[in-house]
Amino acid sequence: MANRGGFSNRLGFIAAAAGSAVGLGNIWRFPFEVGDGGGAAFVVMYLLFCFVLCFPVMITEIAIGRKTDKNPAGAFKALGYKNWSFVGKIGIFCGVLILSFYNVVAGWSFGYFVEISMGHFDIGSRFTEFTEDVLTVGLYAVVFMAATAFIVSKGVAGGIEKAAKFLMPTLVIIIIGLVIYSLTLEHSMEGIKFYLVPDFSKITPKVIYKALGQAFFSLSLGMGALITYGSYVDSKENIVTSAALITLADVGIAFIAGLMMFPLVAFMNGGDMTNVSGGPGLIFMTLPGVFQTLGPVLGVVIGSLFFLLISFAALTSTVSLLEVPVAYMVDEHKIKRNRAVWIIAAFIFIIGLPSLVGNGYSAFFTNFITYFGAESSTNFMDFVQHIANDSFLPLGGCLIVFFGAYVWKKENLNEEIAKGYPGYKGSFVEMYINFAISYLCPVVLGVLFLLTVLNQFFSLDVMDMLF
Repeated sequence: MANRGGFSNRLGFIAAAAGSAVGLGNIWRFPFEVGDGGGAAFVVMYLLFCFVLCFPVMITEIAIGRKTDKNPAGAFKALGYKNWSFVGKIGIFCGVLILSFYNVVAGWSFGYFVEISMGHFDIGSRFTEFTEDVLTVGLYAVVFMAATAFIVSKGVAGGIEKAAKFLMPTLVIIIIGLVIYSLTLEHSMEGIKFYLVPDFSKITPKVIYKALGQAFFSLSLGMGALITYGSYVDSKENIVTSAALITLADVGIAFIAGLMMFPLVAFMNGGDMTNVSGGPGLIFMTLPGVFQTLGPVLGVVIGSLFFLLISFAALTSTVSLLEVPVAYMVDEHKIKRNRAVWIIAAFIFIIGLPSLVGNGYSAFFTNFITYFGAESSTNFMDFVQHIANDSFLPLGGCLIVFFGAYVWKKENLNEEIAKGYPGYKGSFVEMYINFAISYLCPVVLGVLFLLTVLNQFFSLDVMDMLF
């Protein structure tokens, strides 16, 4: 443990793990999954899934990591189940793939921060041109990857923890400031009403499916990041309480991101919330024009703060994504951390080049693949996202809880969780976690994986067929 390093205290672990969970998905994906899901009813389902379904998965990952002091692949071997190390390797593979395209999007965000800071509000109307300028975006992506690698190279306590303790509070301060400002805009209350007043008639099987997918994606489960971070946690720490605080931090930031975004959307749409759409298009194409209407000074301040927020959220995630393969190389191949960091960062940047050029610059990577039954092609970046984010993460989560319940056995898992939690044995928490990892989580995550594969790659929307 001493050679690998570790978090200096509980706050450091929670800040780093919450930073891993908090990312671009909280700032742009969550609010508009809410929009597509009919508003507040989606929020209720999302919160339910985070605490009922995702929480036991998180506890299992952290416990496996802490018990073994190993990376995701090494953890299964250390427990005596070498044949199960493929689950950890799937997680490492996912982390590498996700970081390869995530870094490109982070480069967009950082580039927008620079452009808006200089008053270039027309960047929104030049989004396509901007993404096709691979030299400029590539430079921003290099800067972002270098910043990520620098933090990870400094180790767990000296790099990841220290950065998280700065980035997370700063991110919260910026987002709360933007929430306060957005609430002063005209029609802001229409946005808040849409976001916070549920219409439960809008809950459909498809909304439930999307809320579950967003919850799992949001908490960075299934790819071994929390096994890795758990391996740096002291055995005296209460895993259950820490996991609850991490979940609360992630959900809280996603929630206040909605409080920021929906008043902005209502202001932009003149109070009309009947057709809410967003994602990258809204963030990169529409919002710069909204910031411009605030004037040359206030627009620059609010706009640059917004994209600084996006960049910080991305950085907290890219750090954890890089740490996963780095821990693997340090543990399993005995490569020194500093060397491993820069080699892996360079490798991931290189395999991310197709994502960089696949947004219009290269026709081949822009129209990379056409799925069975699809009417249009999918670019390379989305293809990688569909494989890693949408498909393998729920599969990884399903396999991890199955392993905890039936291979490593619940008794051993419970013994590890009980360290630092004297009242755990015989408690309701123990009974619920045992039930969840034995039945609820593997079944639901397995179904989520199958539905996603059928929908994404074979254009078979089972939800539409059944309902």
